[in-house]
Amino acid sequence: MEFTTNPSGQSAKIIALFSETFAASEGAAEGALIGKLVSDMYATLDNSDKQVVCAWGDAALIGSIIFTRMTYAHDDRTVFILSPVAVAPDHQGKGIGQTLLRHGLDVLRAAHVDVVLTYGDPNYYGKVGFRQITEDTAAAPVPLSYPHGWLGQSLTDAPLDPLVGPSRCVPALSDPAYW
Repeated sequence: MEFTTNPSGQSAKIIALFSETFAASEGAAEGALIGKLVSDMYATLDNSDKQVVCAWGDAALIGSIIFTRMTYAHDDRTVFILSPVAVAPDHQGKGIGQTLLRHGLDVLRAAHVDVVLTYGDPNYYGKVGFRQITEDTAAAPVPLSYPHGWLGQSLTDAPLDPLVGPSRCVPALSDPAYW
């Protein structure tokens, strides 16, 4: 397996991976929704506000994760949120997702990101260091429909102290349908 970060000229493949993966697991409507999210991220963000990490096997795209910038009005720490994550259906259950996540977190550490958040299954993301948090630790940019899935971790030696101020995510992710 090989990794690339912010691969140029691959956006169509990456959008297709997310669309197809979510359609296979959650249905066509969810596949279209997540495909639109990724397409919007590519259309509106430059690499300073996103990190796209891809896993390749035998020259085929087999997984991808996207981190985008979040800001907290009164906090100077660099914060990114992980969303979405996709591993091609025929490659799931082989540890690719966890390996990809670990690599992506290393990419963020190398870029001096202080905190990473995500919104999902605590059991899955807990395997790579995410812990459940509350909005007292990190205010969500929109109301959470599943507060149990609000997760975070410090990427530095410092503990994850509460982030200060209201939060803002990138416009593409601000639709409540994703939360």
